[in-house]
Amino acid sequence: QVQLVESGGGLVQAGGSLRLSCAASGRLFVIATMGWYRQAPGKQRELVERITSGGSTNYADSMKGRFTISRDNAKNTVYLQMNNLKPEDTAVYYCDADATIGSSYQHYWGQGTQVTVSS
Repeated sequence: QVQLVESGGGLVQAGGSLRLSCAASGRLFVIATMGWYRQAPGKQRELVERITSGGSTNYADSMKGRFTISRDNAKNTVYLQMNNLKPEDTAVYYCDADATIGSSYQHYWGQGTQVTVSS
């Protein structure tokens, strides 16, 4: 099993910044891709940005230029720097990871962290 623990969410005014962190823990695992999704009330969960172990990223166009993902492979931690936040960025942000333990592949989700942007 792999556990993902997010931190860094909170309340911020429009135009402000937040940095989310997600640390993976467990035994004998290797993580390929980690990333972030978000889910606003009444909406489907959507991709924010993901990053491979080699540093390749894919992201949602709507957040391009404002959100930046990074990763510390040694710490099995992924970060999301969010700048110029808007009220429509208000959502629960979920960390995810594609991991293998031995020959077993599995996808994992974190518990989510709330981000609220006030106007």
